[in-house]
Amino acid sequence: MSDGTSLGDFLRARREALQPHDVGLPEYGRRRVPGLRREEVALLAGVSSDYYIRLEQGRENSPSPQVVAAVAQALKLDAEATDHINRLCLAASQRPHDVGAVDVSRQLLRLMDGWEHTPAFVLGPGLDVLAGNALATALHSGFDRFDNLARMVFVDPAGREFYQEWERAAHSTVAEIRAAFGRDPESARIAEVVAELSAASEEFAGIWRLHEVKSKTQEGKHLRHPQVGDLHIEFAAFTVNGAPHQQLVVYQAEPASLTAAAFETLRTTATAAGSRQARTVMPVTDFAVHEN
Repeated sequence: MSDGTSLGDFLRARREALQPHDVGLPEYGRRRVPGLRREEVALLAGVSSDYYIRLEQGRENSPSPQVVAAVAQALKLDAEATDHINRLCLAASQRPHDVGAVDVSRQLLRLMDGWEHTPAFVLGPGLDVLAGNALATALHSGFDRFDNLARMVFVDPAGREFYQEWERAAHSTVAEIRAAFGRDPESARIAEVVAELSAASEEFAGIWRLHEVKSKTQEGKHLRHPQVGDLHIEFAAFTVNGAPHQQLVVYQAEPASLTAAAFETLRTTATAAGSRQARTVMPVTDFAVHEN
């Protein structure tokens, strides 16, 4: 995914995203490099320029916790981005192993089946949709395939209409994959997703180079379904015990709201079509645009 080290690439990208005035430094004349200079980050972090340069060049991969905290403060990183640096500094023996595809448990499938009024689906670390209940499938019926959220955002034409705040969705999607990469840099599936999406979408490739990090947690979304119109939802994501590489994502609507009514319409449609049970989904292996 890069010619450098993961740690060096991350530090370089975040350094280039800052300007001197962002960190209280004076700015004199025209600068030949984007963002801060390495020497400026070193000064702010209280380390030698040579040491910081070695960090970016991959010649120093085991900084102390004190150095990580100082560099994170110099680069104005939030807590999650700082944790990301710490994960990138772990030795290979300390990182989780790539266990490949793991089936969604029958218990979890039954749990999602019981949520008839709530869209719910399970994601893998590369945002592959591993399983979804009937309402989740109906909610995403405007897409070519309900198989990988990143592909759906960047490659499927329906994505720009479905995600009404598309730029926000695009950055969040890439930041979630970046966070998963930090937890498991050796994941073959994450590498495959990044490579294929980078080739299929210049926008994905550009955002990936920013090294933004944000796990999927909970927030609001503004969606637009081709049949039921605008939807304003809240979602939450949960780690699945026994399958740490999986996330359960649950969408909710305010009671008695227009979105709740729209969910009921979708539920009725799915039931009429005979779709009642949560289904597993085979991860897509080709992100090229396919015709329906």
